[in-house]
Amino acid sequence: MKKAILAAIVLFGTWACATFTPAPPSFDIADIPQSVSTRLTLDQRIAADQAWADLKAGKVDQARKELLKLGEDNPLYAVGLGYANLYLADRDGAEASFRESLRRFPDLTLANAGLAQLYESRGQKALALSNYREILKRDPENRWARPRFDKLRDELVGQSLADARGVAAAGSREEAKKAFLKVLSYAPESAEANLELARAYRTEKNAGQAIIYYKAAVSAQPANKAALRELADLLYEMGEFGQSLDYYEKLAELEPQNKTVADRVEELKGKLGVFELPSQYGLIPAQEAITREDLAALIAVKFKDFLNVPERQTQILVDISTSWAQKFIIKVASLSVMNVFDNHTFQPRRIINRAELAESVIRLIDFLKERGSRFVPLLDVRKIQITDVSPDSFYYQPILKAVAYQVMDLKPQRTFEPEKTVPGRDAAKVLDIVQGLAR
Repeated sequence: MKKAILAAIVLFGTWACATFTPAPPSFDIADIPQSVSTRLTLDQRIAADQAWADLKAGKVDQARKELLKLGEDNPLYAVGLGYANLYLADRDGAEASFRESLRRFPDLTLANAGLAQLYESRGQKALALSNYREILKRDPENRWARPRFDKLRDELVGQSLADARGVAAAGSREEAKKAFLKVLSYAPESAEANLELARAYRTEKNAGQAIIYYKAAVSAQPANKAALRELADLLYEMGEFGQSLDYYEKLAELEPQNKTVADRVEELKGKLGVFELPSQYGLIPAQEAITREDLAALIAVKFKDFLNVPERQTQILVDISTSWAQKFIIKVASLSVMNVFDNHTFQPRRIINRAELAESVIRLIDFLKERGSRFVPLLDVRKIQITDVSPDSFYYQPILKAVAYQVMDLKPQRTFEPEKTVPGRDAAKVLDIVQGLAR
């Protein structure tokens, strides 16, 4: 009996003197970023390193003491308390601390990492994904966040797609749109969600929105035949033949034996005169400053159907024999859509400016109006003030009309910048606006 009591006393003494090591946290705590560490004083760095070592070891009380040494204004203070609270299962306290950290230091991904793990533990997967995404915005190759983000995103996308398909099958278009938009909030590159949204908007006759989502679907999945076909068809119906041809040609590459697609490609090429287009035409959009021959080609091709009328007069042009755009120049000059100089020159390689573009555009609009197109000024010319073009200038009236029709615009301080050269993409954009108004 005495031996048993003695053994118990020895066992109790051993237990009382034992040092217990707390279990390490079941979540990850990243190291202090170098961008933060280098801004600390030596004493702060020592306290921060010790606080982090204590947090990773689960020594919450010791970690808090070290954090207090840093002070509330230190970037690591609130986020460190967040991890301490997370270890103690005080989720509300942890969330508040992490959010306070991000409020004061938005670039501190340590707080995003803490929130991501907190929200995952609560089953709030969408919020967790959002915080993983914030980490990857600042560090796209983050080895800790990337696999977690990908796994969680795939899980959410899979479930959301299944839900969206179910809603769509039930016939509720508005609810289906919301469901597929939810998919895109997780994975903007989802070809299926973009395609379904495009179809929904097309059904609603909202071609603009439909095209946006069709293009997103094709961008995400270039070999998606359904998306290519439907986008090409929609653009064809809208009269956007150039864009439509681009997508039909891509579809033709995927379906070389499809006669319907091949016939449509040939039809569109005929409409656009693609067989006749010299290689120089395709380079115009990339030009930083276009020439008169470039502008003549743009007008002749884009308005091919409108300009397909008998020539008004034969122009004698003495300087276009070596121009790649010779036939286009002859067409626009014969219809007075572009002017010819008194010495019978066209000056095809002369760089044009914004004033000359405005003059040619108004000539084109006047021609289209004669052909039955209706153009209505959107601004009252009496209220338009142009500070850098004199009313006595030859180009003043064309510029005034171009602004009134809103095919060209004024710059800040009501300037037009008449002498500024015109990039190819800008000239094409102006002509596209005219083309849209002419329909």
